[in-house]
This record gives sequence, C-alpha cells and structure tokens, in this order.
Amino acid sequence: MTSSRPDITTEADVKLLVDSFYAKVNQDALLDPVFNGFAHVDWPRHLPNMYDFWSGLLLGTSRYLGRPFPKHVPLPIDATHFQRWVALFQGTVDELFAGPKAEEAKLRGQSIAQLFEVRLRERGPLSVL
Repeated sequence: MTSSRPDITTEADVKLLVDSFYAKVNQDALLDPVFNGFAHVDWPRHLPNMYDFWSGLLLGTSRYLGRPFPKHVPLPIDATHFQRWVALFQGTVDELFAGPKAEEAKLRGQSIAQLFEVRLRERGPLSVL
C-alpha cells in the first residue's frame, strides 16, 4: 500500500514540519512551560532558525550557523522532556510525510535528543545562586 503523504523534499516541506511541530509543543502540558514559561522563546525569531537548522540537516543547505546545545544548558529539562519532544516530533513527521527523508528526519531528531540528554546529564545539576 502506497502512502499518499509526500516525502520531505523542499523548503516548504521543512517549514510545514517545523511550524506544525512547534504548534504542538506550544500546546503540550510538559513542553510549553519550558519553551514559553522558562525560556520565553521569541517565536518569530526562533522559527526561521529552526527552518535553517532542519533544512541543513535534511536538504543540505548551509544557512544555519548557530550552536544549538548551549541554549539548552540552562533549561529545566530531563529525560521525560526529551522523550516527549521526540514523540511529538516523530508523530508530526508521520502525520505529514512518508519516505526516506521523513525517516531521516525522525532518526536525526531522536539522535539529537539523545545526544543533548546525555551531554546535559554529564554536566550534572546546575547550582542556583
């Protein structure tokens, strides 16, 4: 049986994925307080960075020049947050896309989450002064 969902092949696909995913994050009881309550994400500024980040990973563009890990260090997050992030991300990919790039997006999202979780755990708890 063939899927009627397209694969991720264009910048418009990346934008749809990112926008759809973060719309879910903003409605999520676990993640919304981190993104909006603690980090106070400036969404109009953040989303274009995420388009560039995912476009680089999936389409091979080279616009993203940031360093994503340091921004996550001060966040009050643990394994539960990463698991929820991965579940929402992979669910969003599956709702919208099917194909090799969609599978790559899911694998990359999971790998990034695992790497960040390990690096944050290795740093240990931050002391609050």
